[in-house]
Amino acid sequence: MAIPLARSFLTVMLSTLFLLVLCGVFAPSSLSSGALSGSLPFAAIIAIVGLGQLLVVQQGGFDLSLPGAVSLAVVMATHYPQQDDALLYQAVLISLGIALVAGLLNGILVSLFRLNAIIATIGTNALLYGAVFAVSGGVPSITTNLLATIAGGQMFGLPNSVGVAIVAMVVVSFTLKKTVAGRRFEAIGANPLACQAAGLRVRAHQMMAYVWAQVLYCLAGTLIAGITREPTAFQGDSLLLPSVAVVVLGGTSLLGGRGFPISTVIAAFFLNQLSQFALTVGVPFSAQTIIQALALGFGIGVYSFRWTVNLRSTTGVKKVEEKQ
Repeated sequence: MAIPLARSFLTVMLSTLFLLVLCGVFAPSSLSSGALSGSLPFAAIIAIVGLGQLLVVQQGGFDLSLPGAVSLAVVMATHYPQQDDALLYQAVLISLGIALVAGLLNGILVSLFRLNAIIATIGTNALLYGAVFAVSGGVPSITTNLLATIAGGQMFGLPNSVGVAIVAMVVVSFTLKKTVAGRRFEAIGANPLACQAAGLRVRAHQMMAYVWAQVLYCLAGTLIAGITREPTAFQGDSLLLPSVAVVVLGGTSLLGGRGFPISTVIAAFFLNQLSQFALTVGVPFSAQTIIQALALGFGIGVYSFRWTVNLRSTTGVKKVEEKQ
């Protein structure tokens, strides 16, 4: 009997294992405990923003407001409390409120007013960066000790940020794959016209994709503020391309439809480890964007081919394939 394997999961897992072998042979220091403990939190950040971008891509869009959303969450978590732990909770709640408003704005512009997603989210990104400058003046600030302890700490030997990313992955994956709302969400992304004819609230689902994406960006920005201790006001700038790259590497079609949260998170580790490998073997840091773009091209190329992998039973029964 043949057991079908998910193409996206298998592809990204094999790619990651191959990369780990390369690291072990040519750059073993990139797999040391010190290197991993330093890089895994940033892989977790990429995973979280990737999950947010995944929701938007599933509806056939792109969210280019990510840099401003992440940066605003960073400056709110650092500048508003002014190192006062008691004010951290207020800062997080304000950041979350802004994220909800930004998500609704994106959703209204794209789903109700039918604006191009790229143009609409670029406009929202400009508004968010305006808020960044209003709050911070472009000047970095030190985060609170409480946030540094929470975001930069460890539990069971893993950085807390990794645990947050895993929880986010479980929530997104369960919602998309195991709930009626999640199945409707994926169906609308695959064929909105048919779903609208069936009576589903297409525009509402499309709008909520942008809202939940902003919530995840806010979460990522808050974690960055705790991990980095004194982050710049433009921390989100470097996350836009990786967010799209991990979605593509995870097997989600840029045309919308089914999403693969688990594969997206694995792809985030792959992309982060690829950057660490490149730095270890002497590739300049300035070439990181090129590496991410190549990874994006690799993902698009791999999933452009139709292929199936099957595990044959140990009894040796041959599978007969019929040409269609």
